[in-house]
Amino acid sequence: MQRFRTGAITDEFSSDLNVAAPAMRELGMKGAELRVVGGKNIMDLDDAEITGAMETLRRNELEVISIASPLLKCTLPDAPEVDSRFQQDSFNARHSFEDQPQLAERAFEIAKRTGAKIVRVFSYWRVVKPEAVFERVVDALQDLSDRAGKHGLIIGLENEHACNIATAQETARVLAAIDHENLQVVWDPANAYVSGEKPFPSGYRLLETHRIAHVHAKDCTLEGHTPLWCPLGDGDVDWAGQVDALAEDEYNGYIHLETHWAGPNGNKFEGSKICGRNLKKLVEANAL
Repeated sequence: MQRFRTGAITDEFSSDLNVAAPAMRELGMKGAELRVVGGKNIMDLDDAEITGAMETLRRNELEVISIASPLLKCTLPDAPEVDSRFQQDSFNARHSFEDQPQLAERAFEIAKRTGAKIVRVFSYWRVVKPEAVFERVVDALQDLSDRAGKHGLIIGLENEHACNIATAQETARVLAAIDHENLQVVWDPANAYVSGEKPFPSGYRLLETHRIAHVHAKDCTLEGHTPLWCPLGDGDVDWAGQVDALAEDEYNGYIHLETHWAGPNGNKFEGSKICGRNLKKLVEANAL
């Protein structure tokens, strides 16, 4: 029996769920993470569009694991200048610092409508002196965790190379500062690698592994600070070692594909299917 359940951020295949969901099902995936649907960021979908999305996912036997929200993926006012070395991917989200309170409430509403237990968040666009804003990041995450707790939801902090909490080391510092059962981690080894850290085994071993709620899988090599995305397993991240370690640590969450690779001849859909097959092989190597 397969130890790990797999899934994907659906728009890595296509923002059209009628295209993405069947492809994911054919790869044996059971989990879906919603970020861009029908060309819209998940936060901009109305209730009728959410209902339609859920009908498509259910037909394809996929459950929503996480709302891939853009919470705290914005510029923090009165902070050092933003670090321009890292590409800022917003995925059709156009939300400001002032929008964050309402954005959080809408994320919680969408999570309840879809059955998702995790709301993914970030840590503001990375500044040239991240340590200068650490306490403000902690305060924001503490507040979100308190609010999520009232809804029975998990705040999943993703380590993102373009944001202030990018590495496992920085993530571990946040976990030490916020001892809150509703704050957990969306661990992305490739993001840590782009940030200059060796994600496995060095980075991973810094984390409180019982607080990892979700894992993102993608792969790359580097040219300076620029990631060159590639098929999962073909880059510099030790994915075989990482998956083995997750098994040893009795991780029981999902591993979700976040392709990023443009695919063969720029065909992202085919690229995601290739990466999906590679992910399947990785997890099958850890069958129970």
